[in-house]
Amino acid sequence: MQDPKPPKGGLFITFEGGEGAGKSTQVARLAATLRARTGRPVVVTREPGGSAYAEEIRAALLAGAAKPYGPFAEALLFSAARLDHLDRLIRPALARGETVICDRFSDSTRAYQGAAGGLDPSVLTALERVVVGPTRPDLTLILDLSPETGLARAAARGGEGPDRFESEALSFHARLRAAFLTIAAYEPERCAVIDATADPDTVEAAIAATVAARLPALAGEGAHG
Repeated sequence: MQDPKPPKGGLFITFEGGEGAGKSTQVARLAATLRARTGRPVVVTREPGGSAYAEEIRAALLAGAAKPYGPFAEALLFSAARLDHLDRLIRPALARGETVICDRFSDSTRAYQGAAGGLDPSVLTALERVVVGPTRPDLTLILDLSPETGLARAAARGGEGPDRFESEALSFHARLRAAFLTIAAYEPERCAVIDATADPDTVEAAIAATVAARLPALAGEGAHG
């Protein structure tokens, strides 16, 4: 296991939000912007996933393999994937002074298995303390839009049909949205809510402005962490 002490030099940005919010698109756009703007190496990753072991867990989770066992079992699997992801990819990259952009992180577990799934928040706090420790995001961008719009966008993507979480009832997704907004309200110094109802270019501009304001090290060409 990697040394869990807070790494020096690197910056950790996470994207959160409900289904169809456009996180993957905006993660890729922000990474391209930061590479061009700063010259800093940027690592793009996702959860669950980001390492070989975690990607195997992702496939099982999204296929619904853990659903019959309840939100606690799902949270344990997400945590196992996160631990491997942190040890093998995130912490080493941060220790090298790189910027890490992650599509979902521990806030998703709080929202999906906690607020929407009904798992006791104290259980999630304990899991975070053990798994995440001090490796907290420097900035979390929460892409916010109505669940109706998000699910319609997700359905329009096509593919193999809705996954384990996309197939949940609208009320589940409404609780998700409320959970993410509550997280943002409790941690305003870390979180920024971005209106994701706009077109992708407008959302991208809002994200770029927020990153520049919140993380001055990434604000301009030649910046240093």
